Amino acid sequence: MGKNNLKFNSKTIHGGQEPDKAYGAVMPPIYQTSTYAQTAPGVHNGYEYSRSANPTRTALEKSLASIENGNYGLVFGSGIAAIDAVIKLLSPGDEVISTSDLYGGSYRLFKQVYEKFGIIFHFVDMSNTSTIENYINSNTKLIWVETPTNPMMNIIDIAAAGKIAKKHNIPLAVDNTFATPYLQTPLDLGADIVMHSATKYLGGHSDVVMGALIVNNKDLADKLYFIQKASGAICGPMDSFLVLRGIKTLHVRMQRHCENGKAIANYLANHPKVEKVFWPGFDTHPNYNIAKSQMKGFGGMLSFIPKGADYNEAIEIIKKLEVFTLAESLGGVESLAGHPASMTHASMPKKEREKNGIVDSLIRLSVGIEDENDLIDDLKQAIG
Repeated sequence: MGKNNLKFNSKTIHGGQEPDKAYGAVMPPIYQTSTYAQTAPGVHNGYEYSRSANPTRTALEKSLASIENGNYGLVFGSGIAAIDAVIKLLSPGDEVISTSDLYGGSYRLFKQVYEKFGIIFHFVDMSNTSTIENYINSNTKLIWVETPTNPMMNIIDIAAAGKIAKKHNIPLAVDNTFATPYLQTPLDLGADIVMHSATKYLGGHSDVVMGALIVNNKDLADKLYFIQKASGAICGPMDSFLVLRGIKTLHVRMQRHCENGKAIANYLANHPKVEKVFWPGFDTHPNYNIAKSQMKGFGGMLSFIPKGADYNEAIEIIKKLEVFTLAESLGGVESLAGHPASMTHASMPKKEREKNGIVDSLIRLSVGIEDENDLIDDLKQAIG
């Protein structure tokens, strides 16, 4: 059969991996070193300095490439560092067409860091991908897609976006953090770059901060490897080990995240004190058919608006939660609750937030892998 032909659940454990050549260790060792002995100047065993490469990091990068059906993987000190590396491919005057409803940290990086260097960003509702065409011109050098979006759970047709990108010879990057390669593999759908905040589902245990990029094209990979080395926003070997360990249980965790997410979404949708639930698994979702076609399941992320609630009432509901923890981030085994307007999307101007549906009463849930009845009971007592 060979490891190149494994199904996804086996790839998470074996993909891109070999026993350690020194002693046959099944798990890649943590090479906690900054430098490596050379037999002569420039003559070494593939590693010279750990900013350039580290064997533990290499093992993780190979695993990531395998599970995303890509050829090359790169990891960084955070998800934002990974996005930063992509934007560093651009030059002043270049334009980026981005999803309008996206992670607040991505928006902040685009608007507050890179706009002052002359890169122009257009934030577009991509629920209908044909709108992308309206913003393409000779200066367009990147299309940035996030699907499902954070926090409104909008779905963007990756294959359709990929066709537009190919037609105009523009790279397409997809933030796959919410879905993970368990649910969708954007490279197979026409993307050129896949980005992950590996802090989230890939690590899966809320104990590491890391970002990742996966690509197929060697020239593009070489450019990104150069930026990784030159800019130095790399992760350490211990963090690489933790995410590699997390990936080995990604498939079983995601199965439970999806099961619990569905149960919580349905509970909230039928709750008399809930106005609206945002989850792509409802057949009433505007792009449900696209979600169903490009995803294996609908994940564990959802948002909801309590009926008649304002900012303070939404905060009170979150504060009453006991099993759900009020915290930033998502994708860990534990369930988390957040308030996008004051937390993940606080850097986005209020007018922009509300234009994208991120009202002050919106609550975002990262549904973990606990018993679903405990989670439902917790929501029941908090919402009333």
